[in-house]
Amino acid sequence: MHTLVFLSTRQVLQCQPAACQALPLLPRELFPLLFKVAFMDKKTVVLQELVHTWPFPLLSFQQLLQECVHCSRALLQERLSTESMQAVILGLTARLHTPEKEAGTQPLCRKHALRVLDMTGLLDDGVEQDPATMSMWDCTAAVARTCIAQQQGGTAEPGLSPAPVEVRVDLRVNRASYTFLREALQSSVDSPLRLCCRDLWAEDLPMRNTVALLQLLDAGCLRRIDLRFNNLGLRGLSVIIPHVARFQHLASLRLHYVHGDSRQPSVDGEDNFRYFLAQMGRFICLRELSMGSSLLSGRLDQLLSTLQSPLESLELAFCALLPEDLRFLAQSSHAAHLKKLDLSGNDLSGNQLTPFQGLLQAAAATLLHLELTECQLADAQLLATLPTLTRCASLRYLGLYGNPLSMAGLKELLRDSVVQAELRTVVHPFPVDCYEGLPWPPPASVLLEASINEEKFARVEAELHQLLLASGRAHVLWTTDIYGRLAADYFSL
Repeated sequence: MHTLVFLSTRQVLQCQPAACQALPLLPRELFPLLFKVAFMDKKTVVLQELVHTWPFPLLSFQQLLQECVHCSRALLQERLSTESMQAVILGLTARLHTPEKEAGTQPLCRKHALRVLDMTGLLDDGVEQDPATMSMWDCTAAVARTCIAQQQGGTAEPGLSPAPVEVRVDLRVNRASYTFLREALQSSVDSPLRLCCRDLWAEDLPMRNTVALLQLLDAGCLRRIDLRFNNLGLRGLSVIIPHVARFQHLASLRLHYVHGDSRQPSVDGEDNFRYFLAQMGRFICLRELSMGSSLLSGRLDQLLSTLQSPLESLELAFCALLPEDLRFLAQSSHAAHLKKLDLSGNDLSGNQLTPFQGLLQAAAATLLHLELTECQLADAQLLATLPTLTRCASLRYLGLYGNPLSMAGLKELLRDSVVQAELRTVVHPFPVDCYEGLPWPPPASVLLEASINEEKFARVEAELHQLLLASGRAHVLWTTDIYGRLAADYFSL
């Protein structure tokens, strides 16, 4: 239920011109709620004026649009309205066009208070956009255009320039958007609107462009770098990594497809790898490392031994890990701190099973998110692992999609997982019982592409649901929808 204050605020904003005139007379403490209601109800005229006259140094989307005591609606978990986002940008533009001298004459001197606009944390899961909503990229582009326009507008007279505003954003960049974002970052250096990147995703970007972009970012703001589909190889990575390593406060580093270059002599590849390891040793705040689809067979000890602090999130999907890699990880300082572990695409069915169980045991006290997609785990391997798996008392998410499990194996997992009180989501495979003419052991590609008997699977779903009800666990989601669930972000764990 909404509070009386919320309902009163909504009523005040019904007539937008009157609400704008009343803003100077309202207590500052009401502005956060006014912002949320105006944003929610698309009261764009009021919203623009709220940003223009914001009476606090910080305007943070994550603080203002979250679930609160007045309204349980968490807007940041939804697609944000294009109308409302544009109103915020227009309010920011109006604020930039208000000289400092003029701002001081405004009621309560509100116009010169805003120093930081934090627009980070917007929902952006890659799903096709609704025209009525704005993605993280659209929002960033709008702010960047404002920044460029402000710089192109020329310099104001001395003493009349507005106070600078730092705008914190998350940036997604690819070949198409690179030139535009580079211009925005360059423009913001001497602009009253200064772009500050918190999380950077660079996708399919040439090496020279990646380096140029990194050189423009503020080392004090960046907490995450995610380089994907860039096919750098060890040679390219050795060029980029010193530019990455200058971000001493970096908490998350996500690199993908790091392989040795077959065109180089092996001695060069080893030199590049050693140089990469030396640069990795410079990070002092790193807590998340993702090396998805990188060839790390027998080299995990070299990589993790260089890090100064224990990791809390480690993603090693499709890295061709060997038993000795898993044994090292289980015995390392990282294991006892892991909150998130992704071993997808590594065959855990043979010699790797025992080391994997040892790793689970070492991480049991802290593990919250475990991803084991396409790990060749059949019933025998799952049942042998259950005693260790169920010791992970804080586990919230378990991903088992693409493994050759039967209905009997899933039922055993469901029964044993009852002791895991924090478990909320299990992404399980279609049981092998639901396929027709399945080869054994079935390759992961067959499990992902072969058709299933819909009738049989409907019966399986019904039985699993009944088992959940009978065990008092109806709130736990058991699903085969691997794409319907957003991967848990390390910073939200």
